Amino acid sequence: MVTVRKAKERGHFNHGWLDTYHTFSFADYYDPSEMGFGALRVINEDKVEPGRGFGMHGHRDMEIITYILEGALEHKDSMGNGSVIRPGDVQRMSAGTGVRHSEFNPSRDKRVHLLQIWIEPKFTGVRPSYEEKQFGPGEKKGQLRLIASPDGREGSVTIHQDAYVYASMLDGEDTVTHRLAPGRRAYVHAARGSVDLNGTPLTGGDGAKITGENELTFSSAAKAEVLLFDLA
Repeated sequence: MVTVRKAKERGHFNHGWLDTYHTFSFADYYDPSEMGFGALRVINEDKVEPGRGFGMHGHRDMEIITYILEGALEHKDSMGNGSVIRPGDVQRMSAGTGVRHSEFNPSRDKRVHLLQIWIEPKFTGVRPSYEEKQFGPGEKKGQLRLIASPDGREGSVTIHQDAYVYASMLDGEDTVTHRLAPGRRAYVHAARGSVDLNGTPLTGGDGAKITGENELTFSSAAKAEVLLFDLA
């Protein structure tokens, strides 16, 4: 079964410096029917104005993945890490026993457009850690590229959960298929463009919960970028 939640049904707040959409309950947005899906707890689509950002704040026991769509984001944390990530970069921060970080748009004239994803860890109290990897368009064009996994296979970032995150860029005649092992479920987030998932159309910002399916097929795409979460 493919259950679609349209982009406009998400929680939405425009704070001036931050235009944000929440797929699941987060901060001031609360919907008891949308508290996450399996271990997937947060997908926030954020557009941050130039020179603005999230000041230093803390997290515990969460796998936090940042995926940049446009622009650049400057990261600093209490572990001593500091970097600027851009489209194609995937940042993973395991908050574990506790970490503080800030995320800032260093540009003078361009917004940064990003997805922040939270995945609940399988184990709490792990040592905080940080990792980032680059996955260029060539690695995602016309295929599902593994970007996060529990064992770091295929050069993906490593998360403390039985979850596999894939990214893909699809257009025109591109068609890709993903098989789900028995008992597993999936979530698909259409970051932009349009694509059909098992014949069901999705456009930018739409999400889909998938249960009881053996195979997922993406087709009929138009400048689509999608994330697929294969979940226990």
